[in-house]
Amino acid sequence: MIVVAGFLVLTPGSRDTFLEGSLSAIRQARSHPDCSDFSVSADPLDENRVNIFELWNTRASLEEFRGAGPEDALTGLIVSASVRELDI
Repeated sequence: MIVVAGFLVLTPGSRDTFLEGSLSAIRQARSHPDCSDFSVSADPLDENRVNIFELWNTRASLEEFRGAGPEDALTGLIVSASVRELDI
């Protein structure tokens, strides 16, 4: 099982846009048979940060899903990222 967890720092004032733009990826991931959980959520203390949590059954499924990648419009909102993957 693969855990992906961490956070993204976004351009000021773009968090709601980023979260709204993430909805289709969240739905797509959660409907994948090898995805046990997938969440992008607003950080309660930092208005420019979103927290990431993913739980995948196989690395191959995670990599296949990532192949689609975020939309360019969302990628442009990311200032920095601190996300780790753990095999458990």
